[in-house]
Amino acid sequence: MDIFSGRTLARGRRRLLSVLLVAILGGGQAVSAETALERVQRTGVVRLGYAPEPPFSFRLPDGRLTGAGPEVARRVFGAMGIPEIQGVESEFGALIRDLKAGRFDVIANGMSVLPTRCRDVAFSEPFFKAGAGFAVRPGNPADLHGFDDVAASPAVRLGVVAGAVELNYARASGVDERQLVLFPDAAAAASGVKAGRVDAFAAMGVTVQDLVRRSPRQLERASPFKIPSIGGRSFLDHGGFGFRPEDVELREEFDRNLLDLLQSPEYLAVIEPFGFTLADLPDLSTAELCAP
Repeated sequence: MDIFSGRTLARGRRRLLSVLLVAILGGGQAVSAETALERVQRTGVVRLGYAPEPPFSFRLPDGRLTGAGPEVARRVFGAMGIPEIQGVESEFGALIRDLKAGRFDVIANGMSVLPTRCRDVAFSEPFFKAGAGFAVRPGNPADLHGFDDVAASPAVRLGVVAGAVELNYARASGVDERQLVLFPDAAAAASGVKAGRVDAFAAMGVTVQDLVRRSPRQLERASPFKIPSIGGRSFLDHGGFGFRPEDVELREEFDRNLLDLLQSPEYLAVIEPFGFTLADLPDLSTAELCAP
């Protein structure tokens, strides 16, 4: 037998072995790919995508990932028999792209559930609601109490995190694009306010409150504050966990356990350390929030 005949025979044997394995393991049918739920159940590990934004998601000095999102996820996945979470850091504006690219399994930042996002992301049921707010310098020099005030003052500069819902609020309120300054995260935006680069930073109220707590001499929360509206709808933001649309089984199993946690007395103990109260529990469903 020459070398070429030997190679041909070897390839034939490998193909035959592959066919036999499919027949044995799949009952004569092609073996289906492992689902995301099956993978995390097998490995006991789930990857959480997050962007640093206290109190929603951040790392402690010892490296532990914490915040309202990761801690709720830790409880839910624990109830699903998945003991380990691995944090994968990203910028907020890249979270959906990175989820779709497979860098992680779940967005755990408390992302607002919006109809436009629902086209790309399958959201869990919401686990909190929160209003927007402005972080400003002490005394609120520009006298800003809502997005309408920014729109009415062309010289004012407003900081927002790239990709955040506050960008939608600003545009819907008539804020000119030239007034908007985009930042990669809340910490950078807060520094922009302190340095005078922007007059205010727009974010969820709990984020603003956390920034003020950390820098009480350099920042304050604008009060009172007018809740913004888009398309005639004025409501508090509801945040959920984001999944790839194809990972239906993982999201449904997560939702079952999340709803159990939301209805239990221990839920408040999970979120209270991050500034949330009973008033911040969700009152709308994902179906309602995703409706155009």
